[in-house]
Amino acid sequence: MSQDVPTATLRDTIDTFMKGVAKQAPPEVLSGLAAEIKKLAESGIASHALQLGAKAPDFTLPDAHGKPTTLSVLLAKGPAVVTFYRGGWCPFCDLQLRAYQGVLGAIHDLGAELVAISPQTPDYALSDVENKRLTFPVLTDKGNAVAREFKLVFALSDALRKLQTHFGSILPKFNGDESWELPMPGTFVLDRQATVRFASVDPNWMVRVEPAAILEAVRGARTS
Repeated sequence: MSQDVPTATLRDTIDTFMKGVAKQAPPEVLSGLAAEIKKLAESGIASHALQLGAKAPDFTLPDAHGKPTTLSVLLAKGPAVVTFYRGGWCPFCDLQLRAYQGVLGAIHDLGAELVAISPQTPDYALSDVENKRLTFPVLTDKGNAVAREFKLVFALSDALRKLQTHFGSILPKFNGDESWELPMPGTFVLDRQATVRFASVDPNWMVRVEPAAILEAVRGARTS
């Protein structure tokens, strides 16, 4: 049975969360985050990511239980939604993944699959699956290898590293390497030929794709 799209949008949920943060976080921390997001946006980094009409690279990545998941195998059955997230430590990723779980039944009813990819180690991926009760594959992209092929990866500035550390989000701990690299949040809907039919990439990690937009894109991808 399909699940209904929630009446409250993901943006509403994120806005509510940010209102709570604004009451607690020091103003200088919030202004620092805003400045770093602005720098990323002005760098034009998002314009280099995989675009509409591009061919997505095939990949095989382990899920939270160590089982390999291959994109071409998913696409043999129907369209696929591929979303890159920063990690379970990111509250915006948390809200996003929970929202997508809420429409997973509708995605499946359209004959599509959903996978979420982050650079964090399998142990942290498993924590995401268990804590958020996710029933779609959550994949570990060690060293951001696949995210790099989608052209999403950036290295955190010194200022952003300090801010991440302030919030306890020390990337080497979660990702198992010293690169301090992350993918920009990116969501792609691919048709069965691995052609990108929908792409949303934003250097502002507080902006995420609405579940309703994903469902609309999947419907379009089915016509290919």
